[in-house]
Amino acid sequence: MKVVLGFSGGVDSAVSAALLRRAGHEVHGVYLDNTDEKARQDAVDTAAFLSIPLTVVPVAAELEEKVCAPFCESYLRGETPNPCILCNPAVKFKTLLSLADELGAEAIATGHYARAEGGALFKGRRANDQSYMLCRLTREQLSRLVLPLGGMEKAETRALAEELSLPVAHKKDSMEICFIPDKDYIGWLSRRAELPGGGDFVFHGTVVGRHEGIFRYTVGQRRPGLYEGRKLYISRIDAESNTVELALWEELFKTELYARDFNWLVNEPKGPIRASVRVRHTKWEEPPCTAAVEGDRVRIVCGEPVRAPAPGQSAVLYDGERALGGGFIIGE
Repeated sequence: MKVVLGFSGGVDSAVSAALLRRAGHEVHGVYLDNTDEKARQDAVDTAAFLSIPLTVVPVAAELEEKVCAPFCESYLRGETPNPCILCNPAVKFKTLLSLADELGAEAIATGHYARAEGGALFKGRRANDQSYMLCRLTREQLSRLVLPLGGMEKAETRALAEELSLPVAHKKDSMEICFIPDKDYIGWLSRRAELPGGGDFVFHGTVVGRHEGIFRYTVGQRRPGLYEGRKLYISRIDAESNTVELALWEELFKTELYARDFNWLVNEPKGPIRASVRVRHTKWEEPPCTAAVEGDRVRIVCGEPVRAPAPGQSAVLYDGERALGGGFIIGE
């Protein structure tokens, strides 16, 4: 089988290529080029080492339209967006599928730690599970997806890379947003938009200080210092009034939330369903819940409170190991 593999030149994509070839597949790598010359050369060199063909596809313009601009707009609305969740269906997997069709490849692949089986998405191993990040894939993308690392943990991937003498076996994981490589997202935002100025911190209706701009905060984050001997946390960001509301730790927990623009990876349920939910990319918080479609949003009622569900982040539903879909959390 011919497989088009998203190929960054890192250890995950390199080991994925090796595993696919070991399974007898013909592998064609695709590097999504966002004008980072060093990263591009790393991908070219690693593909040459593995002797796999590599197509470099410029994606800066599409990334700007589908990810960067919405990311900026979301922050200025007081939300906390996740750019990878935006990018995966709209840029990364769209590009892989398009090239697969051009090359006559039956499948696409990436180095994500999750399982794709029979057109369904399942969790990977607990230590590295990335199914949350794939919640917005289209069902067509998912139906042709192969995830070679789905049954592995990162330590096993690195060990296999060493066994195969891959030059990227000890390459560090990329932790930054790809279009903000210096991690200075405030500087990045300031170069793209006129940022709002400071405003009030409000605790239980009382102004207790001044903030330096709503884009510097996210729901659940601790505010430095103490107020009357207590730690305070960001509980709500109101872009319209330019205020940041604060709460005590115990007040951050919610049992009910809503998600918009829900992307179902299964047939949309006609009535309430029992599931579990993640409200952030975490390994430890996934309470049972009841979810029901209500007009253009999904209402999720949790059996156990979840900490600080942040507008702009995704709420992803699971039935056991299987991901059912995800939508963007909206504020009260």
